[in-house]
Formats: sequence, C-alpha cells, structure tokens
Amino acid sequence: MKDITGSSRRNFIKKLAASSAAVAIGTQVFAEEKRQGFHESLKRLPHSVNDNINIALIGAGGMGTQDTLTALSVPGVKLVAVCDLYDGRLKEAKTRWGADIFTTRSYKEILSRKDVDAVIVGTPDHWHQQISIDAMRAGKHVYCEKPMVHDISEGPAVIKAQKETGKIFQVGSQGVSSLGNEKAKQLLKDGAIGELNYAEGFWARHSPTGAWQYPIPTDASAQTVDWDTFVSNTKKRPFDATRFFRWRNYRDYGTGMAGDLFVHLFSSLHFITDSYGPNKVYAAGGLRYWKDGREVPDVLLGSFDYPQSQAHSPFNLSLRCNFVDGTSGTTYLKLVGSEGSMDVTWDSVALKRNKTTVSDDPFFIEQMKKAGKPVTDRKRILPPEEYTFAAEKDYKGGPYDHFVNFFNAIRNNGKVVEDAVFGYRAAAPALLCNDSYNQDTAILWNPEQMQLVKK
Repeated sequence: MKDITGSSRRNFIKKLAASSAAVAIGTQVFAEEKRQGFHESLKRLPHSVNDNINIALIGAGGMGTQDTLTALSVPGVKLVAVCDLYDGRLKEAKTRWGADIFTTRSYKEILSRKDVDAVIVGTPDHWHQQISIDAMRAGKHVYCEKPMVHDISEGPAVIKAQKETGKIFQVGSQGVSSLGNEKAKQLLKDGAIGELNYAEGFWARHSPTGAWQYPIPTDASAQTVDWDTFVSNTKKRPFDATRFFRWRNYRDYGTGMAGDLFVHLFSSLHFITDSYGPNKVYAAGGLRYWKDGREVPDVLLGSFDYPQSQAHSPFNLSLRCNFVDGTSGTTYLKLVGSEGSMDVTWDSVALKRNKTTVSDDPFFIEQMKKAGKPVTDRKRILPPEEYTFAAEKDYKGGPYDHFVNFFNAIRNNGKVVEDAVFGYRAAAPALLCNDSYNQDTAILWNPEQMQLVKK
C-alpha cells in the first residue's frame, strides 16, 4: 500500500511545483499564479495523422450520430456507411453526410464491406455484444458505446473475441481519455489527497429528453421500422414505437440509470485509481415521477465496497442518479482521502487539501517569493486551501480525445485503456446495481476474476 505520509506528501508538493510536468503523453500543462490558491491550465498537444481510416456507423440514433460527428472531426477519418432499423435515420444520414453514403437496415451488410476499417456501435444496449463480436470476427475494429454489454453473462464472450481477433475494441465512456481524468490520476498517484477512503458520484437530469422521453417520429410504423430485427434477440412483442424510440426505459433493451450513467462514473473512477472494481454491490431507488410505463427507476442510489488491492487501499463508493431533480443538480466524481479531496470532471479537477503549517515546503516558499512576500519566517507559510486544474478554452474534450486514442491504436497497432476487460469491469457493477435493485439484495462480485460470488 502506498505511503502517503512525510516524504510522500513532500513529493507531491515538489511535483506540483514543477508545473511543466506532463499529465500524459500528448499533454502539456501550464501553470499560472492566482490571488487565491493555485491554478493550472491543461492543454492537449496536436496529434499527427499517418493514414486514413474508413468508418461505418451501426445505430444512427442520438448517441451514435454524435459519436460519428466527433469521430469525423478527427483528421484522417471518413464515413462510408450507416446502418439503422428506422428508415428516417437512414435518410437523415444521407442528408447530413452525403448521398454517396451507403445505407442499410442490416449491420451484416456493413461488416461485409471491404472498405470499412472500423465501426461505431451506437445501437440499444441489447445489441452491443452480438454486433461487437460479429464485427471483430469480420476483421473490423470496434468503438462500442457504453455499457459494453446488456447483461453480465455477455462480457466474457466479448473479451474472448477481442483476444482471439486482435482487433482494437474500445468502449465509449469518453471521460477515460479526458484531461480531467488524467490529471486526477496523476494527483492521486502523487499523494495529493493522501490515502483514498471514500468516493461518490452524482448525475442529475430534469428536462423531458434528459429523462429519456425522446421524440417519436410521426411516420414511425411497422413499415418504416424493422421491429422484427429489433426484438429478435429478446422477447417478441407487437410493434411498439414507444419501446423502439424510448428503449432506455425498458429492461429488454436498456440498462437503466446504472448502465447509462453510473458506468461513466465507474469508468472514470477505475481509470483514476487503477481499480478492478467493487466486491459488494447494493442499490435502492424507485419510480418517483416519470410514471409513463417505464420499467426502470428514475431515482437510483448505489453503494459499493472496494477491497484492498495492490493499486489502492480499501474504500467505499456512493453513486446517485436523479431524473426528478428540480434544480438540475450537477454531475461530478469526488474522491476523498486522508489529506484532502478532489472534485473531478472531464475538463477540470478541484483539489482541496488539509491546511497545515509547513516550515520547509519548497513549492510554497517559491510561491511566496513570486508574490513578493517575505519568507524569512517560514513557520508562517501556509498552503493554499484549494488548487484548480482546468482545461484551456480550446480543449476539444474527452469525447474527441477518446476517438483520437482509438484511431491512433488502429494506425499504430497499439492498445487502448478502455478495452473489453476494462469495459466489462466498469459495466459489471453498473449491471449488478440493476440486479440488486430488482432482487432487493446485496450482490457479491469478484472484480479480479470478473465472476459472481455465491453467498
């Protein structure tokens, strides 16, 4: 376990003073003194392009379309094909990206094309596993939206396919590649908050669309929607436009608040801490407001026990999600340790440290000198209570960086952080949240072996 006392604390201060230190490869940081505390600006260096990559989109709904727009903003990327089960989205694809774009209802037609190097899987969750596996076995690299799978039983097969095919597979929890996450990871390693013992995360939504009340097209029908394919791997039902276009509200297709939002927090937390995940999961909540026929709660609370590992000491995690938040709330991940805490977003980190008298910290002595203040009586030199680390205004964001990492791995036959194993370890506790809520019981999980534990 990491020693955070004495020399480790001084090591953090020294590293913080060296403001030109890099957060990660391709990152440059700049420091500037503020009147209160310390502020550091984070900036991503430009990326080079070696060759072009042709991509196809499978699932052209809101998230799939946004993913594609972000991917196409990366130099050297071209869209050649789009697949969706609703004809209206295929028409929109041609309007948005050009009449020469190949469109189809069948994802297998996409996978048979030799001009497709990689696919974005933006389908509802219940199709993630099958399409990802089929794509990798067809020789395509895969960017799969989170959560990686619809049920914990599906994870091992995706991991097996990635291992056997050697294809690049990346899950789309974009914060993993963000400057904010990278800085938080560095700060935790440097002992900025001491020994981690607690973490919490919160998501809030209040607008109708934020509560998954997505618009239903007026022309939605059994003729314009391939409903039979949509339900072919789950319970067969008569055509239902609400289930098709608002699929997140139904357990056959979506994974609820935990799979849509908690998984982002798990992904960021696991990246920052190098954790494999919790060994105990318990969830509570309810359907408090959006009583529109949905099958999943609109308020969800999760509690998780993280065991001691080589990477970190034992700690607890608390997650909350609220679709009935009249204030719209805020979204954040907070890490609390013995020496301080960090509020982490994809673009920033707010660090608060215990305020103690310091007699020999070189960093603070240097700051006093810069401010033109006397340093003869060093016993009066106190550390600032807060540090802020914020991305510069021209930062393109975690989603952009996530695609850059994906395409760089393809070009260089490299690796990505959020591969199938990482993606499964983030998805599993989120999916187990749903199981705990539905079964009204705590669930035990082996995060290292990625297996359920019988009580």
